[in-house]
Amino acid sequence: MNFKSYLATLRVQDQALPEGLQELLLALSHACSGLSQAVAQGPLIGLLGSAGTGNVQGEVQQKLDVIANDTLIAGLSGCSALAGIASEEMELPIPVGSGEGSYLVLFDPLDGSSNIDVNVSIGTIFSILKKPIPNAPLEPNDFLQAGSQQVAAGYVVYGPQTTLVMSLGAGVDLFTLDPITDQFMLTKESIRIPQAAKEFAINMSNSRHWAKPVQRYIEECLAGVTGVRQKDFNMRWIASMVADVHRVLMRGGVFMYPWDQREPNKPGKLRLMYEANPMGFLVEQAGGQAIDGKQRILEIKPTTLHQRVSVMLGAGEEIERLRTYHLA
Repeated sequence: MNFKSYLATLRVQDQALPEGLQELLLALSHACSGLSQAVAQGPLIGLLGSAGTGNVQGEVQQKLDVIANDTLIAGLSGCSALAGIASEEMELPIPVGSGEGSYLVLFDPLDGSSNIDVNVSIGTIFSILKKPIPNAPLEPNDFLQAGSQQVAAGYVVYGPQTTLVMSLGAGVDLFTLDPITDQFMLTKESIRIPQAAKEFAINMSNSRHWAKPVQRYIEECLAGVTGVRQKDFNMRWIASMVADVHRVLMRGGVFMYPWDQREPNKPGKLRLMYEANPMGFLVEQAGGQAIDGKQRILEIKPTTLHQRVSVMLGAGEEIERLRTYHLA
């Protein structure tokens, strides 16, 4: 089944998807399909390397960061039901049309862009919200909604295959891009994360900077069968959140990007609105959990568009253990 047919037949809470939401999701899939081609052809058409600019986060932009942001904006700007767009690459959101549509989109246009030049999987992460007052002019505060209010969330991985993973609040499904027909085809339904885990993903080089609860958890995992956990763990780290979380969804485990003492006044590294909320939504829909250490990520009330947060998500038993250590 292709993505368009899937959306047309999908029912959430016994209701067909509104046509405006179908249009928006189709536009997102088409934009990401085009972006997949740009990623694949990067070195052949001069798209590798730095763009020589910085984004609102103070990070150096890659050429493909800029291309991805522009591609998504252009692909979504014709959606009649879309009121506004917010991007990790832009300081402020932009209105679409009159700004009076029903939906809002937030995205990280190219997550893991530090991996572009070494041909490691990268991706696009997106989140969709209802506009609080549909017929009113767009306001930046319209976007500041807790992750539990998301209508849909998903990501696209540009890897050996281009895959789209999405949830509309009734489970998580996966689509694979057919390069011949240029259509996303449904290839896996109702993804579930096992409650137990034997893999963890974290940047071990930062271990000396972590808070004690995270250090304790990792030390116990590393102790293996001789330690208190009495089982061996494998460590995985790609340094692309979209790829690391995709692995968790496909075969279990946990992903962590915690607070560390190098920037003690920042609650974390990852962005709540563009990364933590959509990924947390997907993980919960697949039966896992997502916390900042103590609190459920989807319950955090955002105060700024580019707010950062500590992230721990994946297998329920492991996330509960991490929560217990943080609350001790």
